[in-house]
Amino acid sequence: MLAEALDVSTRVGYSRPGLRERLRAATAAAHRRLDAQFSSFDLTIFSGYRRFLQASAAALLPLEAALVQAGVDTMVPDWLERARSTAITADLARLGSAVPPAMTVAPLTPHGVLGTMYVLEGSRLGAKFLLTAVAGAADPRINAATAYLSHGEGQRLWQSFLARLEAEDGCDEDEAVEAAGAAFAAFEQAADRA
Repeated sequence: MLAEALDVSTRVGYSRPGLRERLRAATAAAHRRLDAQFSSFDLTIFSGYRRFLQASAAALLPLEAALVQAGVDTMVPDWLERARSTAITADLARLGSAVPPAMTVAPLTPHGVLGTMYVLEGSRLGAKFLLTAVAGAADPRINAATAYLSHGEGQRLWQSFLARLEAEDGCDEDEAVEAAGAAFAAFEQAADRA
């Protein structure tokens, strides 16, 4: 299911071929590995969904903090509409779960911000598919804790991010690719730990 979402991410919207295509190609293997890891979480049962949210939070929270420290709001003016830390923390609280220890992430350069945002914004596409799996859960606690997966629904955040990528001039693509790889690695490590 997540594999379908990741494939859709390569077809939705268009941006400057250079940076977007380079990010997509450079992270394709990481996409597949992460998909395999996250597919092991059964989102229709309480323990599986809780572990999924814990793993996601362990990576998302420090990545979003690094984005803030790097000045993401100056590069992406609607950052506050995109940030999902509050949503995932609220979901964990609804499930009676503490926020897990965060992964360690390196500080981001301005061009690294774009690579990290590429990963986080692209994950919204997968979230749509995961939300349909969660909708089939019989446990009402799961259905009451979907702020993270449903965050930004109907806002076309992926498309507007691609437009931002397209408008970027003079980006150090190597830095963006390195940061995207590090973001995927943080999620992979968090999934392993969960």
